[in-house]
Amino acid sequence: MKIKPFRGIRPPKEIMERVQSRPYDVLNSREARTEAFNNECSLYHIIKPEIDFEEGIDEHEPRVYERAVENFCNFRTRGWLVQDAKEHYYVYAQTMNRRTQYGLVVCAGVEDYMNGKIKKHELTRSDKEEDRMKHVRINNANIEPVFFAYPDVPEIDAIVARHVATATEYDFTAPGDGFRHQFWIINDDADMERITRLFADMPALYIADGHHRSAAAALVGVEKAAQNPTHTGEEEYNYFMAVCFPSSQLTIIDYNRLVRDLNGLTDAEFLQKLAEDFLINEIGSDIFKPCRLHEFSVYLSGKWYILTAKPGSYDDNDPISVLDVTISSRLILDKILGITDLRTDKRIDFVGGIRGLSELKKRVDSGEMRIAIALYPVSMKQLIAIADSGNIMPPKTTWFEPKLRSGLVIHSLE
Repeated sequence: MKIKPFRGIRPPKEIMERVQSRPYDVLNSREARTEAFNNECSLYHIIKPEIDFEEGIDEHEPRVYERAVENFCNFRTRGWLVQDAKEHYYVYAQTMNRRTQYGLVVCAGVEDYMNGKIKKHELTRSDKEEDRMKHVRINNANIEPVFFAYPDVPEIDAIVARHVATATEYDFTAPGDGFRHQFWIINDDADMERITRLFADMPALYIADGHHRSAAAALVGVEKAAQNPTHTGEEEYNYFMAVCFPSSQLTIIDYNRLVRDLNGLTDAEFLQKLAEDFLINEIGSDIFKPCRLHEFSVYLSGKWYILTAKPGSYDDNDPISVLDVTISSRLILDKILGITDLRTDKRIDFVGGIRGLSELKKRVDSGEMRIAIALYPVSMKQLIAIADSGNIMPPKTTWFEPKLRSGLVIHSLE
């Protein structure tokens, strides 16, 4: 794998907490407008620039993208974002529920993405790719990082441990979720060179979160190479910003389903059809979270049910068929409820497990949704096996927490 250090563009310590934000794709325009209220140096003015216009504006209008550039330039002019004098790697640590994961902030190679050495497990949508491409292209920068996993390397762990024993550059608890975020600068040239060499020996990197951002950044790099008659392959646009975590430190959280109707069935008819492929145990009003593979919970009309997939209803030797998200999609959503396209069907919605199963119950009890289906989460081992096999997971399979905060560091393509 080809990686390199870079001259990060970062906020000064004293205003860092005012600049940093959640990622652009985990909140809507209204929420971003609220979070950035009375804060002119919030990164939302760059990654969600529609908040600077009247409510209801199409966030894909040319003037919205242009405002992102204006704000990015203004942030740099006013000293809210300052570029480091030399190239660095950085360490970014996140702590959730007393568990800390340590990532290296690097520039990954566009060529490695294009030739499949940076592996994906989800399909991307062209409209979302184009939106992020416009944002990267017009700002000439990766404003937000992508989230990679890599096979554990003890020597990298040791280098990271030495640096996190020093004073942090940033250290804060994010509002709302209460997760801790810490950031260190790696200044030692020998350590940076060794990190580069150790990554060069890795067979692959794995996209954990940020498939659309990865695709957009890589495609802009390819565009720029084609437009440059003196292209060498060493230009900054040949790389994009990523935070890389050892796979053993990462946990995937369940990604659950809500459906608006029972496809014309009564409760009894729906349960009868479920019984063809699942063992069913009604447990009443107490919330139940699936505890093992091939175990599901369903909330319907004020009652929770434990479902266990019957032997023969899945293939343990197939990396895709064995996934609980595949089993639930095939045997419940498609076969019974008539939902065949998870990407486009308006009858279904998805809730990341960080919101808790109480969120599923609330939305069913409110009458907004008719039924909730909770799944046991995919493992990192399964994700890597699927990516290595060249397969693609079904939509809305993985949910990682904590989310990376944006605005701690930016990578310029110049």
